[in-house]
Amino acid sequence: MLIKAFQGFCMALADSVPGVSGGTVAFILGFYEQFLGALHDLFGRDRTSRAAALRYLMKLGLGWCIGMGASALALSRMFEQNIYFLSSLFLGLTVASFPFVVREEWPAIRGKWRDLPFLLLGAAVVCAMAFSRSQAAGSAAVDYLALRPEQYPYLFFSGAVAIMAMVLPGVSGSTLLLILGVYVPTISAIHAFLTLEWAVVPGLLALGLGILAGIALSIGLLRAALRKYRSPMLYLILGLMLGSLAAITMGPTTLASPQPALSLETFDLLGLLLGIVILLGLEGLKSVIAKQEAAEKDSRLQVRTPEEAGCRERSQHFG
Repeated sequence: MLIKAFQGFCMALADSVPGVSGGTVAFILGFYEQFLGALHDLFGRDRTSRAAALRYLMKLGLGWCIGMGASALALSRMFEQNIYFLSSLFLGLTVASFPFVVREEWPAIRGKWRDLPFLLLGAAVVCAMAFSRSQAAGSAAVDYLALRPEQYPYLFFSGAVAIMAMVLPGVSGSTLLLILGVYVPTISAIHAFLTLEWAVVPGLLALGLGILAGIALSIGLLRAALRKYRSPMLYLILGLMLGSLAAITMGPTTLASPQPALSLETFDLLGLLLGIVILLGLEGLKSVIAKQEAAEKDSRLQVRTPEEAGCRERSQHFG
C-alpha cells in the first residue's frame, strides 16, 4: 500500500511540473507497464480485472492526490517570483529524462533510422505550438474565477490532450498545458480549491472530465500503437521531448503577467543541475523500491496460516 502510494506521489510531483511526465517517472521506477495495464483494465469488460485495476489505481491515486496538492501549494507561490529558476529546473528534468528513455528503449530504436522523420515531426509540432502560443500570450488568458462559456470546452480539450501525454514516457502533460496557456492558471486554481475557494470548481470539473475522456479514448490506442509501431512511436516521443525544451523556454510568456522568454541572461544553472539530480535520484529510488517489493513478496511466501501448516504436516505424515 505504502509503496504504491509513494509511487503515485512521485508521479504527481512529475505531472505537476513541465519537463518530465508521470509516465517517465513510472518508467524509471519500473511500474509503467502495470500502470498502463491498470488504466486499460479499468475501462474493460472483465469485472475481476476492473476491480483489481481499481484497487491498484486507488492506492496509486492516494499518493498522487497528496503529491499534487503539495506541489500546487508550493508552486503557485513561486511562479511569479521564481519563474526563471523553475524554468531552468524544468529544463534539467527534461534533459535528464531523455537518456533514460533512450537507454531503456535502445533495442527498439537501434538501427531504425528510417523512423527519424517522426522525431523531427514531434519536435516541430511542439515548437510550433509553443511559439504560436507565445505570440498570443495574454489574448485569451484562462481565469478559473471568470471563465467565459467557450473556455469550458477548451479546458475539456486541454485535459484530454494532457492526460494522453502524461501516460507516455517522455512526454509531459504539464508542458502541453503550458503550451495551451492552461498550466499556470490550473496550478493557481488547485491552490484556490485547497483553500476552499469554490468558484474554481466548474473549471476544474471541465478539465477533470477531459482527463477522464482522454484516458477512456486514448489508452487502448496508445497501447496498440506502442505494440505495433513501437519504433516510430518512440522516435515521436523523443521528438516531443526535444520540442518541449522550446516550450519550457517560452513558459514565462504564458504567465498572467507575461514575462520575457528564458534567455542566457535569465537562465539559472543551479536550477538545471537540481533538475538533473532529481531525475538521478529517482533512478536510484527504483532499486530501493525493487528491493522492498522483493522483501514483501518473500515475507508473504514465508507466512503460513495454521490451516496451511496443518495441511502440509498431514500431507507429509501420510506421504
